[in-house]
Amino acid sequence: MSAGSRDALVAEARTTGTLAGLPDGHFIDGAFVPPAAGRFMDSEDPGFGRPFARFAAGDAADVERAVTSAGKASRGAWRRMSPAERGRILMRAAEIVRAEAARLAVVECLDTGKRLAEAEGDVRGVARCFEYYAGACDKLQGDSLPLDADHVGLTVWEPVGVAAQIIPWNYPISTAARGIAPALAAGCTVVAKPAEQTPFTALMLADILARAGLPAGVLNVVTGTGREAGAPLVAHPGVDHITFTGSVPTGIGVIKAAADNVTRTVMELGGKSPLVVMADADRDRALDGVMEAIFENAGQICSAGSRLILQRAVADPFIEALLGRIARLRLGHGLDDATDMGPVNSALHLSRIDAHVAAARRAGNTILTGGAICHPDGCEAGHYFAPTVVLARGLDDPIVQEEVFGPVLAVTVVDDLDAAIAAANATPYALVAGIYTADLGQAFRFARAVDAGQVYINEYFAGGIEVPFGGNRKSGFGREKGLEGLRGYCKLKSIVARI
Repeated sequence: MSAGSRDALVAEARTTGTLAGLPDGHFIDGAFVPPAAGRFMDSEDPGFGRPFARFAAGDAADVERAVTSAGKASRGAWRRMSPAERGRILMRAAEIVRAEAARLAVVECLDTGKRLAEAEGDVRGVARCFEYYAGACDKLQGDSLPLDADHVGLTVWEPVGVAAQIIPWNYPISTAARGIAPALAAGCTVVAKPAEQTPFTALMLADILARAGLPAGVLNVVTGTGREAGAPLVAHPGVDHITFTGSVPTGIGVIKAAADNVTRTVMELGGKSPLVVMADADRDRALDGVMEAIFENAGQICSAGSRLILQRAVADPFIEALLGRIARLRLGHGLDDATDMGPVNSALHLSRIDAHVAAARRAGNTILTGGAICHPDGCEAGHYFAPTVVLARGLDDPIVQEEVFGPVLAVTVVDDLDAAIAAANATPYALVAGIYTADLGQAFRFARAVDAGQVYINEYFAGGIEVPFGGNRKSGFGREKGLEGLRGYCKLKSIVARI
């Protein structure tokens, strides 16, 4: 497959509305195959609100074939392959991702609607993800156990088996990689089901890994809806582990399905993450952080800083400066380099965001800017929501409590650090929290007191693949990324011998 240059690929997408050579079948047992029922679906370009390619509409028969293939591969040469050789395959995959980064990014931009610059950053992260876990393959070691003189004890980490990956639509290539790479590094086999809104880059990753030397059946990708393909996958008795990223209601359904087979799960279920700005913070740095935290990917990020908590002493000037920056944001198609924020992913999701904001307005919250569906020039049929700031009337309001998953920032004003901590902990979610302050003692008091899977100090979205990621309470459980993400695909065995 020709990777193509960035400019040529963008020109092709603008001229034709698509890219040639996109896969339209499942990837099962090492090859692209047609759907068992012969049905296909359209994938939409959210920026223009029109289909740009078709893909396989899978069902239980396709899932059965994929799980069978993965199960067979888990008992074959892949299980016997040395960790060092697994690492070499993952490293070759990282090299191919970098070589084909432009094509992957343009496809991700068309499929999700996000800005091309954001998609390019995602692809760079994918290459780094495979590189990181390539280096970890032969570092996964157990312990010796301090027993008496007549016994030797040790532990070994073994692959859990067949790992199912349910991939969301907001970061399809990133989330696919952060689950697939550690699963393969641990020696598992994988069946991935990307969201029906964004199927293509998961299929492209499967092809890249096959070209990197991954044996047939080790990675399978089945596309289709959650009901027709996702549900039979998470309920399949041949699946040993499920990694799910998505909404709380869907996640609860996955947990219930997994319980019938006592299948292990890792759940990342979103959030309503607080970002605190204290009076002593560097204002420009904090403004940069707030803008990125809520308007990157049009706010469609599980860990978005969707709740701004301001210390009262700086609230008015900070809000004024923030509104000034928002007024300069340019909305448009993700392939346009002049675009500062792209569309949301679908008409359905756009209507949900609009309903949240309309309810906030009716409840008496103050809409400081935005608050409406908009239609940028040339993209009138796309799915755009104006960058929005809501001054919340109280911590119990739904605009503070509920995940909007869009470019909507709820603002709360507090007097001091204790009140900021209380406000940060005031929702059922506990995924991420952030704080801007010049006082590191204050920052670490906040970090210890807030319930969150990760806390950012003076830079939102800090860190990378090395940093474990996951939530508490309704944000889910388990951790991805880092070495914790690798161990999540392993089962620990203890061995004791009398000598």
